[in-house]
Amino acid sequence: TTEALARLFASRLDDVHGKSHPFSRWQGKTLVVNFWATWCPPCRDEMPAFSRLQDRHLLQGVQFVGIALDTEDSIRTFAETYPVSYPLLIGGATGVELARQLGNTQLSLPYTLVISPQRELLLLRLGPLSESELERILQQAVTR
Repeated sequence: TTEALARLFASRLDDVHGKSHPFSRWQGKTLVVNFWATWCPPCRDEMPAFSRLQDRHLLQGVQFVGIALDTEDSIRTFAETYPVSYPLLIGGATGVELARQLGNTQLSLPYTLVISPQRELLLLRLGPLSESELERILQQAVTR
């Protein structure tokens, strides 16, 4: 897992506006990485909660990042229709490979990781994550 996290922080993905985001820029933050797709209803359902949590915990060094395992057009259309308060990155082949390396061998979605500023894996969740559960995890992470 240490190796997979190192690969994540060494990678870079483009967002829906074509801007490249190196994961190294979020080193030292509590990072919530959510693998999702526009065709996945539970993925779409949890995004408003993720946006609220991003806004609520921004000043405590929490950063959400969505990695979409989907077509670029679908992601762009979705982002225009349902704006979120965190970057939505286009996964492509790199995103698929990262998801696999981070333990999601079936590539089932949603798949969410919470990584501490020290690069410890605090949570690895296949399937939806409730706002209250994630709130608890984030509060523990930022008070460590």
